[in-house]
Amino acid sequence: MKYIIVTGGVMSGLGKGITTASIGRLLKNRGYQVTAVKIDPYLNIDAGTMNPAQHGEVFVLSDGGEVDLDLGNYERFLDINLKSIHNITTGKVYRNVIDKERRGDFLGATVQIIPHITDEIKHCIRRAAMEEINGGKRAEICLVEVGGTVGDIESMPFLEAIRQMHGELAPEDMILVHVTLVPMDTMGDFKTKPTQHSVKALRELGLQPDIIVARSREVIGPQTKKKISAFTDVPVKAVVAAKDVPDIYQIPMELEKEGLADVICNYLQIENREPDPAWYRVVSQEYTNRVTVAIVSKYGIEDVYMSIKESLKHAGRALSTEVNIRWLDAETCDIHDLVDVDGILIPGGFGKRGIEGKIRAIQYARENKKPFLGLCLGFQLSVIEYARHVAGISDATSEEMGEGTHVIALLPEQEGVQDLGGTMRLGDSEIVLKEGTKVAALYGRTRIVERHRHRYEVNPEFIADLEAAGLIFSGFSGSRMEVCELPDHPFYLATQFHPEFKSSPTNPSPPYIGFVEACKKNKLSPKNR
Repeated sequence: MKYIIVTGGVMSGLGKGITTASIGRLLKNRGYQVTAVKIDPYLNIDAGTMNPAQHGEVFVLSDGGEVDLDLGNYERFLDINLKSIHNITTGKVYRNVIDKERRGDFLGATVQIIPHITDEIKHCIRRAAMEEINGGKRAEICLVEVGGTVGDIESMPFLEAIRQMHGELAPEDMILVHVTLVPMDTMGDFKTKPTQHSVKALRELGLQPDIIVARSREVIGPQTKKKISAFTDVPVKAVVAAKDVPDIYQIPMELEKEGLADVICNYLQIENREPDPAWYRVVSQEYTNRVTVAIVSKYGIEDVYMSIKESLKHAGRALSTEVNIRWLDAETCDIHDLVDVDGILIPGGFGKRGIEGKIRAIQYARENKKPFLGLCLGFQLSVIEYARHVAGISDATSEEMGEGTHVIALLPEQEGVQDLGGTMRLGDSEIVLKEGTKVAALYGRTRIVERHRHRYEVNPEFIADLEAAGLIFSGFSGSRMEVCELPDHPFYLATQFHPEFKSSPTNPSPPYIGFVEACKKNKLSPKNR
């Protein structure tokens, strides 16, 4: 097993996750089996209970793990399915060590950060690296992203564990990539001091970077690379420029131009094969059309909806259609904001804030034949909207929202659940699609597997009434309703599951393909010309 460790310095939000995923793509294009691990130094066991407006999207893995959004980028870039063990947190590590101590596994030893915590970290990394990916295949190269920045107190045990691993492995079996910021001053000169100080802090921990990825607004020139090399003992060829680009899927191509793959293959002493250009062709697809989609959201941070944004991009690229997003606040948006958009999307979420604004948007989409896609909470609200305005249940609501007729009810297995972390219906479930429906046509089959994250479902007591009023439930998981659609609408589809969690540039999600295609047809229809 070869390991590529990715650390970051100077500031958070530099793009370590995208850099890690892009490195993986370079190697994947050369035919290597690649897996990835994200280390998050926070004390939470997982990301499930964290506020998305502060932390960003909670990405859900196939086994139900609620993890950092970077793992979503790994899956999208590498076309692999990761599991919970690929996300290592301080909370998981300490819990494992304390459980062992309580069982007496340490034979009376005094349990300490070194060696017990660092040994557990190394065990977690190696175990995740050996986990099978995609049909029983094992990885040859494991990418490990260390969250936070060098110098953070929270990251110290993880960096110490990395230092120990480096000493335990052959030199060609582990390399360290350090991502830093190279800002530009008002005179247009690149400043290398932040990188110098960051590498100095890394060295003080016993780690010397093999490669520096220099993040900047523009490409840094040869002189700046030489200066960074002189101060950090990193060869000039291993100082790699990573400038800002408009599309994250362009980054592997930019790093390819910089020769990063050549440097990595040389360090790891692996064959530098000719890269397969197929992935680059997919992500370089030119646009011939443009549509505007309104996303009616309750969280003001776009990173909360990272997978939705990327899924729209995947579908748009497959259809040669650029998808522009109009973000609308669910609490303040007005019907007039929806008149000139080509489609309306209602994403998932929790709590009752902004619910009525989302319901108004759904009603507008239904009544005005505007392409509509509802996801998770959006599915539940589409049922509520239909119950109120078509089925005659004027006080229809969700049990989550308070008093009224609960056409959306708590899942039976959620009764009495008190802990919030990891207790929802999570991960993959098989879904049966009704033949002859729009959703079955989109998937091209009647059995699918999709990912979930919810506590509420359509109340079984009202299914017959809703269907009698014309709503079609076209997907089921056992007795649970998973999909609804309307037959007399150009495109009206809502799913209890999150199709965006399985979308990638090479495998766009079918519901998103159908939605963007409908938006394109809506824009090109004579009435909108």
